[in-house]
Amino acid sequence: MTLFVVSLAFGGFIALLVWQIYRVFNEVPNEDRQFLDRPALGFRLTWPLILLLEHHFDHLYGEQQIHVVLLRLKRAGVEYSISPQQFIAGKIVSAVFFALFSLVFVSVLGREYALIAVLVSVGGYYYPELWLRELSDVRRGSILRTLPFYLDIITLSVEAGSNLTGGLTQAVQKSTDSPLRREFSRVLRDIRAGKTRADSLREMAERTGSQPVSNVVTGLIQAERTGSSLGPLLRAQAEQLRSERFQRAEKKAMEAPVKLLGPLVMFIFPTTFFVLGFLVTSKGLQEGIISWAPLVWAYTWPGK
Repeated sequence: MTLFVVSLAFGGFIALLVWQIYRVFNEVPNEDRQFLDRPALGFRLTWPLILLLEHHFDHLYGEQQIHVVLLRLKRAGVEYSISPQQFIAGKIVSAVFFALFSLVFVSVLGREYALIAVLVSVGGYYYPELWLRELSDVRRGSILRTLPFYLDIITLSVEAGSNLTGGLTQAVQKSTDSPLRREFSRVLRDIRAGKTRADSLREMAERTGSQPVSNVVTGLIQAERTGSSLGPLLRAQAEQLRSERFQRAEKKAMEAPVKLLGPLVMFIFPTTFFVLGFLVTSKGLQEGIISWAPLVWAYTWPGK
């Protein structure tokens, strides 16, 4: 009878717990993502938990923090995939999952490795930051590589009699999909929506976070205000960007030997010396030059 009562109470507790968890998740409103992009895989796998944290702890985020995260999301090109609140919630969820994953190993290895669980959880919290930074760097590099080509197309269109908006339209139509093409498409949408061309270009420069793009935008705005010819300006900027790209490639090529020095000293040279030392030692043992007993025993083991 006592066992039945205990089992009934335990079952009631589990049912109540499940019901409370269901209520907590059910309070989260459905998100309208009709005009939004798909989030990254890690965010999709934990999306219910991210929405839960966003709904219940949204008021704890400061405006300055939201502004900074939104600017970083724009520079990574994912501001239409996740909101700043969802990104911060994703960092918390990542820290929790990393901590739970590390606790499994701590339970196997022993409590003396508990500090590893703390470090892993901290690393899990900053893992989305590393992902966002890498995404921003890749996107910025792609923009810098393709910017001279787009400037050439705009230059040809302007010299053929078109205005800057027409040149941007031709650049978008005559190129393949890339981060810069999406940025120019957004500039054209903003212009059609009623924004001035200068404001649209300034917002593009802010979204990219690239100094060469900012320089190009500044030159275009100044040329438009002063009435200068855009053709020579765009051609000069394209040549300057190509020269800077060549200099960056030259710098990376000169840095390669220095960066290879560490792996060479730490991994390749010791392995090479070990192989050469083994061959020299074997030759010396075979010819009787080396007669140290422990080394001879190790070389001939297992002996007859």
